[in-house]
Amino acid sequence: MSQSSPPPPTVAEFGTSVDQWIAENGPGLHDTFARATTLADEIAYVRELFRQLWDAGQSRWGWPTVVGGYGGSVLLRAVLAERLALSELAPTMATMPEVLAAPIAAAADEELVATYLPRYLRGQDWWCQGFSEPGAGSDLAALTTRAVRDGAEYVINGQKIWTTLAQFAERCVLLVRTGPSEAAHRSLSLFLVDMDSPGITVRPIEATTGELEFSEVFFSDVRVPANRLVGAENKAWPIVMNVLACERATVFWGRVAWMQHRLTALVNMVPQDVLSAKAIGECYQLIMSLRARSRATQYAVASGTFDAAASSIDKVLMATAEQTLFDTAAELLGEAVTFGDEPTDRRLRRDVLFSRVATVYGGTAEIQRNIISQRLLGMPRTAG
Repeated sequence: MSQSSPPPPTVAEFGTSVDQWIAENGPGLHDTFARATTLADEIAYVRELFRQLWDAGQSRWGWPTVVGGYGGSVLLRAVLAERLALSELAPTMATMPEVLAAPIAAAADEELVATYLPRYLRGQDWWCQGFSEPGAGSDLAALTTRAVRDGAEYVINGQKIWTTLAQFAERCVLLVRTGPSEAAHRSLSLFLVDMDSPGITVRPIEATTGELEFSEVFFSDVRVPANRLVGAENKAWPIVMNVLACERATVFWGRVAWMQHRLTALVNMVPQDVLSAKAIGECYQLIMSLRARSRATQYAVASGTFDAAASSIDKVLMATAEQTLFDTAAELLGEAVTFGDEPTDRRLRRDVLFSRVATVYGGTAEIQRNIISQRLLGMPRTAG
């Protein structure tokens, strides 16, 4: 850390600092967020939120100095994510930098990191994640998008799908094959690709929410400078595993807080004569179980003892809690969820619909249970 940087705060001290910042800046941000009626509006809001947090120094804690951070424990980033979620200042898309920026910061060369990550963390750029393909969703080792070296560049051809918010992104963290297909995960490489590069076509996909949240992205002879390679050629798999670590650490901690907030909102929305203590109690139990598990994961990541296989438990618990919460909301509020036209109704309807993918994104529930049974419990892959 540079001499001019303040000493790292404790978790409790930082929580107090964030709370004070939210008390001073939250009202104005809430007004801006309330006016965000489209995805484009939300992206613009998140960029502004990131800018204010970065300029105030709040979001610099837990990030290395090479990106303009102040250093300190990654637990401080989890504290910030939690406080923002509880204050209803950050939509779920605001956690994307936790999934992408941290693995890039750990694996890429210093020049690439210093050039591009500060822009992302401050909200000047938006990134998307190019992993899944039509024939390689949960099985990333089967992907076919290929990059071939041509002098000082790589030439990329292939297709990605379910790429979140790709139409708004300046960069794509793109996973491709650079070696023989039979080498599976041992021949994958990662690039940071400019989304305005010639040969890239983005086609948004309408989700059940009615929003164009996902896209399919096509790469036709896209030329990428070799210095955009993240890490070594054919050595992307450990970085992909780190993406899982980042997704299931700070992101999940913030999402648990978001679910706590949504549960409280649900209790306040449901008429007393309809409110079910049993249903609400089950939601609370699942969310608190997830919180306890997620807390252990935060400390494992912070101490360097994170186990990607064990984090599959976090993923199953998270999906179960989220779907139970919004199934309960749909049951207790009925017509308000289905037909309501108030802003709170529309938002809840969106949450209910989006909860259906909780058992899909980040690895399907079936794959996660296979990992738990085989890698954690030692069960055989096949019966008999």
